[in-house]
Amino acid sequence: MSNATCTKCGRPAFYFRAYTGERLCIKHFLESIEENVRRNIGKNKLFTWNDKIMVAASGGKDSSVLLYILHKIEQEFPHTELFALTIDEGVQGYTEQRAEIVRKVIKMAERDAGGRIEHYTASFKERYGYTLQEIVERSMKMGKGVSPCTYCGVLRRRLINVMAKELGATKVATGHNLDDEAQTILLNLGRGDIHRLARVGPKPIRELPGFVPRVKPLRYVPEEEIAVFSYLKGFPFMRSECRYIGTSMRGHLRVSLNRIDRLHPGFKYRIVQTFDQIQPILAEKSAHDVKVRPCKKCGEPTTGEICRACQLLEELGID
Repeated sequence: MSNATCTKCGRPAFYFRAYTGERLCIKHFLESIEENVRRNIGKNKLFTWNDKIMVAASGGKDSSVLLYILHKIEQEFPHTELFALTIDEGVQGYTEQRAEIVRKVIKMAERDAGGRIEHYTASFKERYGYTLQEIVERSMKMGKGVSPCTYCGVLRRRLINVMAKELGATKVATGHNLDDEAQTILLNLGRGDIHRLARVGPKPIRELPGFVPRVKPLRYVPEEEIAVFSYLKGFPFMRSECRYIGTSMRGHLRVSLNRIDRLHPGFKYRIVQTFDQIQPILAEKSAHDVKVRPCKKCGEPTTGEICRACQLLEELGID
């Protein structure tokens, strides 16, 4: 970008945002990400003045940026409270790195914005009796054919909800970004899952008993821009990826979407923005169809008699 100047101030440009045509210096790039988050929070009313917010902090770039920006914003609202939770799934050589990264990002956020961030952890081993590795190995030996990402996703979601209630959270903030949302929309369309599709959005359609509402402040920020923000702030990066990342359909869709978006900038944005226009129609129908009750085994909310987490564990002979 030699000789290019910032659209906002005329200083040397650092980043070209292809889908808007903007060229931004470092200062205005960083400010634009924070403004994106603030705009989403305000427009979609993600938080109230006295919320106790739990950030699901995995140590990845998304949740690190989320934690950093939300902590900065939260300092302006003294009646709110924010803390972080890290789930230790038990993937050797991977989850240890993530917890250390979260601790470092917390120190950086506290240094730059003031205040303190409490950090809690919860592990698969403690709560389920097995690590994710042990669960996957057990599943393979039994020939279940269930994706490691399925076990991880379902069991993480349940544990996050359990911990949110135990720690008194009123909202759970997750690091889902624009790319995640575009992928989820297409995945649920491909699977023909209208009910799940209707629940894709910046916050729940309606609050359901037993669930702590989850919100997505980074929903309109592209993954690439989150990575750039993380780099500019000097956040530590993971030295390795989860060994199971390449096994999911989402992983394949991610590659395809990135390829299309490079050829047609803004493609991911248009998927999400178009979906947002039809989501209220889907939500109205789905909201009447969803009936939630306590799981007969664990007591967590579910639409059936037994929740998906208990089903998966029961199939493996894990109580």
